[in-house]
Amino acid sequence: MARILVTEKLAQTGLELLGRAGHDVDVQTGLTPAEIRAILPGADALIVRSATKVDAVMLEAGSALSVIGRAGVGLDNVDVDAATARGIMVVNAPLSNVLSAAEQTMALILAQARNTAQAHAALVAGRWERSKWTGMELGGKTLGIVGLGRIGSLVAARARAFEMHLLGYDPFISSERAEKFGVRLVELDELAADSDIVTVHVARTPETIGLIGSDFFAKAKTGVRVINVARGGIVDEVALLDALQSGKAAGAGLDVFTSEPMTESPLFHHPHVVVTPHLGASTREAQDRAGVTIAEQVILALSGDFVPFAVNVDAGEVPGTVKPFLALAEQLGSLFAGLVGKLPERVVVILEGELGGYDSRLLTLSVAKGLLRFTGEPVSYVNARSLLEEVGVQLNVISKAQPSDFVSLLTVTGGGRSLSATLLGLCNEPRVVRLDDHKIDVPPATNMLVVRNDDRPGMIGCVGTILGEEGINIDEMNVGRSDSPASAIMVITTKDSFSDGLAGRLLGQDGIIDVDLISVA
Repeated sequence: MARILVTEKLAQTGLELLGRAGHDVDVQTGLTPAEIRAILPGADALIVRSATKVDAVMLEAGSALSVIGRAGVGLDNVDVDAATARGIMVVNAPLSNVLSAAEQTMALILAQARNTAQAHAALVAGRWERSKWTGMELGGKTLGIVGLGRIGSLVAARARAFEMHLLGYDPFISSERAEKFGVRLVELDELAADSDIVTVHVARTPETIGLIGSDFFAKAKTGVRVINVARGGIVDEVALLDALQSGKAAGAGLDVFTSEPMTESPLFHHPHVVVTPHLGASTREAQDRAGVTIAEQVILALSGDFVPFAVNVDAGEVPGTVKPFLALAEQLGSLFAGLVGKLPERVVVILEGELGGYDSRLLTLSVAKGLLRFTGEPVSYVNARSLLEEVGVQLNVISKAQPSDFVSLLTVTGGGRSLSATLLGLCNEPRVVRLDDHKIDVPPATNMLVVRNDDRPGMIGCVGTILGEEGINIDEMNVGRSDSPASAIMVITTKDSFSDGLAGRLLGQDGIIDVDLISVA
């Protein structure tokens, strides 16, 4: 019997499930961090929601912990790296709130279309204002869905029932998959220009912060309405207010805000804005699902069984030869996704040398995690393959125990492109050693510029001059030749971000054949 400490409210169904499994369930809510640390020694498992901060200090007190369960999607309050270093498994419930979030989206869309909240407020204040709050029908209107993951696709299915036209923007799914939801996939500018209502369903990342901002509104249809039940900051609240005041936007429905809790904002006083206090997951059913899911995961972890929603690999058994390559495999997957832009229908992972002699599943799933990092979906080592299938990507693996140029080599290939990497030296230094048919030697980096050019003098200077004019500082640069003598390649790494016009400037130079800009934030 294990002792499970629960420091926040958990659905009774989840608590009962833990008890039926024969564990000692110790529920103690409303405690300060110091009080939790005082009772944590001896606990085998800790279950929290969002209020309990599980940091390195907390983990030090929990010396007997083998698993931490976060009853919800996010892990912002759990130091996963510190838990991993201590060999503590971290599990969450990534699917618990998707239906509730989709339904909250539809609630805000309907509230916007029919001015429900405003009319209610007027009537309870004693004003009968039928003509003032005339609404619009959803039928025949165009809904733009930014992000077609689980929640976005559920919204699409429900919007179809209202006979809406559906546009979608998601660089990480195929047109064929979008069509299964009844959605026509377009670029963000086209979605802005043609949508009557825009709803956001992407993760908050450096790339998506301010995605619905002043540039978006400048290109949007006059009278657009914006819905955000995803994360605060994706919709730029200042730009939204400006668009509302100018008449560019007709209204907004917001469930999330840049900082929370949010109790005062100029948006709250605008007559065509409906707001709710982050209620996307606040349904009895979602809370029950989160409680049951996390209970199931903790029970599996405590029994040593396979855990579907484990988010850190070090909690499992990994061969010593394979373990150092896990992070590199994920990096290589991310770089490959940045290289190809849109994932091809078939991606192949090739393991050569020593790597080829081991079980390929963890390495393959690490690559899958990297490929999917741009999608905004909660990705674990277990659900990565199924998520790839959902976006229409088939992932295959080829193992070759015979070494080629390196003791171990990891390659990701598909859609006519390929990247290879390995670990060098006693320090296991990660290096990208081949790009397509070019031999290179650079470390994986946040920003990589790949230039293919004629193999003739002066090309390095040409590229360097343009980068200098762009204010880009080169961290590392490697020059290689292809197997044919006609062309060469430059791979440049930098911490500086690339401007939108950099590729065009380079391609305008004589002798530049092709340019790839790879950014992995």
